[in-house]
Amino acid sequence: MFLFYLKETGIRNAVPFLKESIKQLANYDVYKDCMTIADLGCSSGPNTLLVASNIIDIVHDVCQENKNKVPQFQVCLNDLFGNDFNTLFKLLPNFYAKLKKDKGEGVGPCFISAVPGSFYGRLFPDQSLHLVHCANSNHWISQMPQGLESNGLNIYMAKTSPSNIYQAYGKQFHTDFTKFLKMRSEEVVHGGSMVLTFPGRSIEDPTSDDGCALLGFLGKSLVDISKEGLVRVSDILSFNIPKYMPCENEVRNAIEYEGSFSITNMRNYKVNWDPHDTDYTSMNDSNELSQIHGKNTAKVMRAVYEPLLASHFGNSIIDVLFKKIETYVAEHLSKKKTSHFFINISMTKK
Repeated sequence: MFLFYLKETGIRNAVPFLKESIKQLANYDVYKDCMTIADLGCSSGPNTLLVASNIIDIVHDVCQENKNKVPQFQVCLNDLFGNDFNTLFKLLPNFYAKLKKDKGEGVGPCFISAVPGSFYGRLFPDQSLHLVHCANSNHWISQMPQGLESNGLNIYMAKTSPSNIYQAYGKQFHTDFTKFLKMRSEEVVHGGSMVLTFPGRSIEDPTSDDGCALLGFLGKSLVDISKEGLVRVSDILSFNIPKYMPCENEVRNAIEYEGSFSITNMRNYKVNWDPHDTDYTSMNDSNELSQIHGKNTAKVMRAVYEPLLASHFGNSIIDVLFKKIETYVAEHLSKKKTSHFFINISMTKK
């Protein structure tokens, strides 16, 4: 539930960028009878079809403003081969019925299909997409960087990591994000748009709290339970988190380096570690609040990382591990309020 809330926040924060991009597409007559949309890294939760719904609503409103006919929609849902697309397909009858009820005969038809595969490779034919949306996915890297042996018991970048660890992670992100842009440049039509939202960090320092503190607590918790004999130290040494949360300059530099897209807009926003904590003014929590926020934050982390952890360490350690994480987070929040940092960016294909 907490993870769905966090993802929904990202999707809704992208709506102004989608509106801007769709108006631009309409002004330049990029699409005519059919608009082809790709939602990359769609997952299979209740928010998946929210993206398609938002885009159709915006296109409908823009067409009404311009007194144009609403196009047909081809919506392509993409995620890795292991994604539960069957769950998504079961949602489609209700989605189509609601679309017809809300919009009547003045919209559509809408055709939704699945395109499994990694977005670090080609997914669609040349020049076939008008709009690409991707939320909370571009921070996952395609493979672990080389040379992480010197990182000790750290499972990600940490304040105690040697400088080569930061460089290795940053280089892998640059390689992957550049490849992502290159693949999409071949698939998006001239003048087409791409809207991305993903977690990053607020400053250049890769060890900033919003960049790596939570994964630091995960690493400490693993070390704690290794001392209790629940996991082997060798298993911690061979475990690393395959993600990288860039700062805005790294994102901008990669886009300019690849060269196929021009940045239309870029902004950032913050969400507290506990997504239900809407207090952004206080710098710390009371002990009671920190316990609540620690528990909620640990639930979000569990939803994200449990599959990775269970596959490497086994299911038996999960409950005790996240109980320890909860304690570390609560202690941190009693001293300093910390937020996730997200980057919104819209681009136009040159």
